[in-house]
This record gives sequence, structure tokens and C-alpha cells, in this order.
Amino acid sequence: MRILSFLTNHNERLGVEFDGRIIDLNLACQAMLQRRGEPAADRLADALLPADALGFLRGGDRVLQQAQDVLSFVAERTPEERSDYAMDVKQVQRLAPIPHPGKIVCVGRNYHDHVSEMKREVPTIPVIFAKLPNTVCAPEEDVPFPRVSDQFDYEAELAVVIGRQGRYIEEHEAPDYVAGYTAFNDITVRDWQHRTPQWLQGKSFDKTCPMGPVLVTKDEIPNPNELDIKLWLNGELRQNDNTSRLIFSIPYLISFVSQIMTLEPGDIIATGTPGGVGVAMEPKGFMKVGDRVKVEIEKIGALVNGIVEG
Repeated sequence: MRILSFLTNHNERLGVEFDGRIIDLNLACQAMLQRRGEPAADRLADALLPADALGFLRGGDRVLQQAQDVLSFVAERTPEERSDYAMDVKQVQRLAPIPHPGKIVCVGRNYHDHVSEMKREVPTIPVIFAKLPNTVCAPEEDVPFPRVSDQFDYEAELAVVIGRQGRYIEEHEAPDYVAGYTAFNDITVRDWQHRTPQWLQGKSFDKTCPMGPVLVTKDEIPNPNELDIKLWLNGELRQNDNTSRLIFSIPYLISFVSQIMTLEPGDIIATGTPGGVGVAMEPKGFMKVGDRVKVEIEKIGALVNGIVEG
């Protein structure tokens, strides 16, 4: 499934891309239960799908199977019968697939080309840092250029969305804790990042964590370690690599992070960026006001954002 969060009537809703439309899963579930003659009281209890991303993920395999049942029901309906819960893609205001993640854990220096261009040693353990909730940014949402710097850089990444609580996860068990994957742009204010040994300053400016356009469930990406990952700035290809060249694999990263903290449904692990970042170019290739940046990951799609005055 290609799951998204979107805004309607000032309310966050959960949908899925289906047959060229956006299906509101909660409303479609109501329609399915009504069609089956379920009593209204029952439709308001455990039978209903959650209307938000975190509630959906916390429901685990049961909710995922229920969503599949709902989509099977939708597939049997005519376009007219879907009108109460199906929307045109262009009419939906997308949010980040997980609008309110509990944790955003990022991995630095995890592609060989990026380590080389930054003139660093290949790490022997993962380099991790955090981005804060204020950084979350939706697909097509504008990113404010910081007033205090002119070193605004991009970093295309594959992000893992956790679907199950876990601590001290064994590497071979790690895939069982994954809900799915999304595209991620770890936008960085480079001079603020490097002015102290800790990177938090340069990584936590407002709206510097675009994610999307969808969360693709893991059943549609059985091997996340073989995905093409690319980034364009104003149509110029800047980053072009494949997740097969990660230094630390996704199962290893999940296991490693879980030794430090309990992972919860909706937590995000961003797996690092390949070579081609602006700070490594000569002359420097930083973003500026008016730019458009696109991250595209195989099987997930394109995440596009504009840069505007902050």
C-alpha cells in the first residue's frame, strides 16, 4: 500500500493511493461496514480503521489486514459508489506521511562516496543524530531559507518507518519491526552544523525534514537495500546512487538504534545520504531562495519542495 496523511476541513486524515485516486481509509471502512449491515454502534468501535497515521501503525498486522480488506471492498465498487471516500489526487493537501513522529533518528556518513567527498574516515559504528519535530515538512510544502546562513544544503535519504515497539532487536529480526519506507531530505545548515562537534544546531531548523510523498508498506519493497536514490536541484542531477552501497545496512541500523532506545510505531530512521551534496562541490552548490529540490527513490516516488524566504 501507498499510504499518505492529508488535511481536509482542518483535520488530519489517513489515505491510500488507489486506482489514481486518494481513498480515505476510515470513511471507506465505514462504507464497507454499512454495506455489510453492521450496526452503527459497532461501526464506531474496534471495527473502524484509525483515521490517523500513528493510530494505524499502532494497530499492527490486524489493522494492516483490515485495510487490505477495505481496499478489496473499494475495488468492487463503481466510481459513483466511491464518491463519499475517494478524492482526486490534485485536490488533496498532503502532509508528511507521519506528521507527528515520536523520534527522528538520522544516520551520518553511511555511503562510501559521501564519506570520501567529506574527507572523513569510514565509520566503524553508525554516526547517529536527531532531528526535532519542528523540522517535519510535507511534500510540496515550502522550506524557509534561514536568515542566519547562506549554506543551505540538501541530503537525499531513504527513511525507515517503524511499525512495532522493540528494544534490543536482533539484526535478523529487524524487518519484522518495519512498517514501510519513505523518501526523506535531511536539509542542513552547514555552517551551524560544523561550528560545534554536535550537529543538532544545523539539523533542526524549521521545516528542514521533508518526507513523502507516501509511506510504502514493506510488502511492496521486500529488499530496501537495492533502491536507486536520486536528487535534482532545479532539474540538475546532483545525487545518484543505490541503497546497496550503504555502509551499514537497514537491519543493522534498526538493531543498533534499538540498543540505545525503545523504538515505537511511527519512529523514523533516516539511513544517510550518498555523495553529491552541495558543500562538497567546487564552487559550493548550496540551495537558494527560488530553488526547487526533488528527491526520488525507486518504488516510492518523488518528494518535491521549494525554497522560500524565511
